[in-house]
Formats: sequence, C-alpha cells, structure tokens
Amino acid sequence: MTTTSATQIGMPAKPARPTLRRALTHAGLIAKRNLLLLVRSPEIIVFVAIQPIMFVLLFRYVFGGAIPIPGINYTNFLIPGIVIQMVTFTAFGTGIGINEDLNKGILDRFRSLPMARSAFLGGRIMSDTVRIMFSILLLTVIGLLVGFRITEGAGKALLAFGVATLFGVAICWIGAWIGLAIRSPEAVQSGGFIWVFPLTFVSSAFAPVQTMPSWLQPFVRANPVTVIVDALRGLLVGGPFTATLDSNLVKSLIWIAGINVVFFALAIRQYRRIT
Repeated sequence: MTTTSATQIGMPAKPARPTLRRALTHAGLIAKRNLLLLVRSPEIIVFVAIQPIMFVLLFRYVFGGAIPIPGINYTNFLIPGIVIQMVTFTAFGTGIGINEDLNKGILDRFRSLPMARSAFLGGRIMSDTVRIMFSILLLTVIGLLVGFRITEGAGKALLAFGVATLFGVAICWIGAWIGLAIRSPEAVQSGGFIWVFPLTFVSSAFAPVQTMPSWLQPFVRANPVTVIVDALRGLLVGGPFTATLDSNLVKSLIWIAGINVVFFALAIRQYRRIT
C-alpha cells in the first residue's frame, strides 16, 4: 500500500504558519486599508475634527471663567483633560469598525486569504493608533490657538504625548472586545456611552477633585482618567501638579499595562470564538 501526498494529487498543501514578520506585514496592510477607508470618507474626518474643537471652545469660553484653578490658568488645566477625553472616545471607532466588518462579512473574506489570523485585530489597532496621534496633534494646535502653553520643555511634552497614545491603544482594546462581543453596531455605540461618559466626566479632566462632593472624591481619585490627566498636566504645564508627577506617572503606566493585558486577552478570546 502506498501513500500519495496532497501536492501530488493536486490538492493545496496546508499553508505554513506565518512568521512574526509576515504577521506584521499583513497587519500593516489591514491598517492601510482602514486608513484608506477613512480618507475616502471625508465626512468622518470632518466630524472627528469638529468634536474636539467644540469641546475646547465650550469649556474654554463658556465654563472656563466659572472654574478657578489655584496656581494654573484654566486653559492649561483644560487641554490635557480634553486630550484624554478624545483619546478615550477613539474606542467608539474601534468597536464600531470591527463590528461593521463582522456584519458585512469582511472578516470571512479575510479568513479565505493566506494571511495571519492576528492581522485583522492588529491592523485595526494600528490604524486607530494613527487616529489617536492625529487627534492629539489636532488638539495641541487648537489649544495653542486658544492660549494653551507648554512650559515643561519638549522632552516632557513628547513623553506626555506618548503616555496619551499608549492609553488610547489600551482603550482601543476595550473597544475591540465590545465590537466583537456585541452584534449590533447601534448596541456597540450605546454600550460605549455607558462606560465612556462616566469615566471621562467623573474625573479631574474638567474640574479639580477638591470641588466635588466628598462622597464622590474617592472614585474620582481612583479613576484612571484622573491619574493620567494629572500626569499629563505635570509633564506639560507643571505648576501644582509637579509634586505628584512621579507618582501619577507610575500609576498611569500601571493602569495602561493592566487595561492592555486584561482587554487584549478578552478581545483575543472573543475573536477566537468567532473565527
């Protein structure tokens, strides 16, 4: 009795397991595809740009005069908070984008191609990282136009933008898990509001913790948005936030690492269930 290989009888051999280099290349191609879709939808770019501008102008000129901050002007207090808020909102785009690809059958088409399975999620996170960096740059420019000034030097400013980007990537993994776990795009968007709004508004992003009710302050101080916003303030404008900079920076990195580990694992687990 003789055996015949799949190649000899004309059947395609099982594709080799992709290497790390190939997986990164495939993820890069998916990221390029996501960015091209974004560029070819100018209305999305307009809405992404208008939203932070509206928040900056609203809080700078409507609420800014009513919120005194000892030792720092309100514009310098506000912009780091707006940056982290907009970075957190990126999770909406991650979750909705993944969910739409699932519902439209795009993922099934990708699975029929000889590409790494990790490329779908990896490419989405890569493209959303570019969106995060664009949002940070845009908000910095808007902030400078309305009076924001970086006083702690270029090195600390780059570190601050790096921390904000890393936090945005961690939040994107939350969005990825939600987009994979929930079938309806409308439910993904509604579910995002439930956790994003309390996380960003019940924090020190727009007002000092000391001005809030005593029963609410413990939650606000423990909120990762508060910790990371205060770290950015220490890195960008110093002032009263210089004394707690080292502590807030360490806590920020711990929060970022923890969110990444937990929701990366949850997203990968949900992705494997689907595929």
